[in-house]
Formats: sequence, structure tokens, C-alpha cells
Amino acid sequence: MFDGKNILITGGTGSFGKKYTEILLKKYKPNKIIIYSRDELKQYEMSQDYDNKCMRYFIGDVRDASRLKKAMNDVDYVIHAAALKHVPIAEYNPMECIKTNINGAQNVIDAAMENGVKKIIALSTDKAANPVNLYGATKLASDKLFVAANNLIGNQDIQFSVVRYGNVIGSRGSVVPFFKKLIKSGKKSLPITDANMTRFLITLEEGVEFVLKNFERMQGGEIFVPKIPSMKITDLAKALAPELPHEIIGIRPGEKLHEIMCPSDDSHLTLEFDDHFVIQPTITFTKSRDYKINKLGENGEKVKQGFEYNSGDNTQWYKKEDILEIVKDM
Repeated sequence: MFDGKNILITGGTGSFGKKYTEILLKKYKPNKIIIYSRDELKQYEMSQDYDNKCMRYFIGDVRDASRLKKAMNDVDYVIHAAALKHVPIAEYNPMECIKTNINGAQNVIDAAMENGVKKIIALSTDKAANPVNLYGATKLASDKLFVAANNLIGNQDIQFSVVRYGNVIGSRGSVVPFFKKLIKSGKKSLPITDANMTRFLITLEEGVEFVLKNFERMQGGEIFVPKIPSMKITDLAKALAPELPHEIIGIRPGEKLHEIMCPSDDSHLTLEFDDHFVIQPTITFTKSRDYKINKLGENGEKVKQGFEYNSGDNTQWYKKEDILEIVKDM
């Protein structure tokens, strides 16, 4: 579906954007891939690795509505990956996080509608479900904006959806490269915030493939959640450095002990498919949609009342050898 199409990725020089570009170039023949981001050095570095003739590099910030509208001219599909994501930093700089994650999201929506973009997927996070930190709260607001955008399109043929998943193994700022850096530097122990802490983990390639598939599945208004394994942070530390002791340092500002991707409060809206969940919109749209059957013909069933998809009581768990295999291939 991406052959001959124009695709724009906000925050395109990040881990996700680079992997998404790599897979698009490998599997499809797009007309243009537009990398929209604010860091000229990262764009220059990325252009050395991805210099295909279809590549375009646009300097711009999602906070800049007019620049975003120009960049989105003649674009078919948009992946909105730009965000301020560091939980403690967001706690200390709340307004900056709001400007990018909420105001920026609305700018993406407005630019897409003005340019007649066909499909837009916004990347979200498990921290948006029952948020306890500012980052999660801003992403929840962003999710709501993208879902509600389907009610603002009038007769335009535009669909807005959201993909929500957990921690990406090896992404910039995540725990795996952090632990590896400490191990390499010769640290005598690894810092653990809480011995019982768990997280959903997904590889970068799995995240990209899930987004690609949901461009085919989407009808507009869904929040897609993949079924992915959890892991205890202590098990992750033991896998990477079995000989090092752990130093319990306490939960950081805005952190949770366990993450949630499908809250129990949304169980009446949640559908279960073979490899993912869909959280249906809380509002009804002018154009009705049957989310139990997606555009690929896959069928979903309503979950039980009170169901919650929680990293602490997940049915899938990573083993130490799984993590070592993934890290080895990074």
C-alpha cells in the first residue's frame, strides 16, 4: 500500500523513524519519504545512511504549524512519532512537554486535514493508560485528540488512529543501553528503582511492523495495542550482567511499578484479536464503524468486564536468553 505514495514521519530521525524508513525502503517503492524533525545534525547523519532518491529531509518542529502544513503538502500517509518522552525531564519542564506532545499533536491533525492526507497513525505509550506522570498525561491528551479528529473531517476521506505500545528495547534513553553503558564503564553494581518493577518490552522492528500492519487494518478512531511480553527489571539486569549486584535506588519522579496498556476502565470498549487489542472510541462518529471486523477481515471479541492488560500479570514473559539474543543482534 506504500508503493508510489508520499509518507511523512514526524520525529523521523529518532530510533523509530530510522527503522521505519529502513523497512519502507526494503519492502516498498514509495515516491517520497519525508523526514520531519528539528535536529540538523541528526538529519545530516541519517542522510548519510539513507540517501535513496525518494528521501526528503525537512527541518521543522511540530510546534510550528505553518511549517508543518508546508511539509505535509501532497502527502498520503503520516506517522506522528515526534514527542518529548523523558519522564523525569517532563516532570521538571511540564509546559515544554505540553507544547510538543499536545499542541504539536493538534498541529499534525490540522496540517493533515488541510492537505487531504489519507491516513495518520500517532505513536503513543503505555504511560498514557491511567497516567501518573506528565508525559503519560500529555500522550493521553494526544490520543484523545487523534481519536476525536475523526469527528472533525466532514466529507474528507481521512482516518486518524493511534498505536500504543511499551518500552522499545534498545531505543535512545531506554534501560538496555543505559545498563550496557554502566557495565562497559566498569560499574560495580546496577541501579534498580524497585525490585518488583515490570515493563512491557517490544523490539524496534516489531513496533515498526505493527504500525505498518495497522495502516492496513485501520478504520479511524482505534487505539491499537500489541500483545507483547513483559520482563522484571531485575531479570533484565541479571541477563545483561549476572555477576553484578543490584542497588535499589527508589522509583524516579513519575514512574509506575507496573505499566498498563488497556485499563480496566476501558474494558467495555476493548476488543481482543489474535495478536493485539483494540480500544474503541468513547465517542460515536457521524460515520459508523464496526471495529469488531477490521479492514483485513480479522475478527475481534469483547473482553470481560474489568479486564486490564498489565505488565505485572501478563501471560507472556521474556526469558533471560531471549533478551540476550535480542541485545546481541542490536
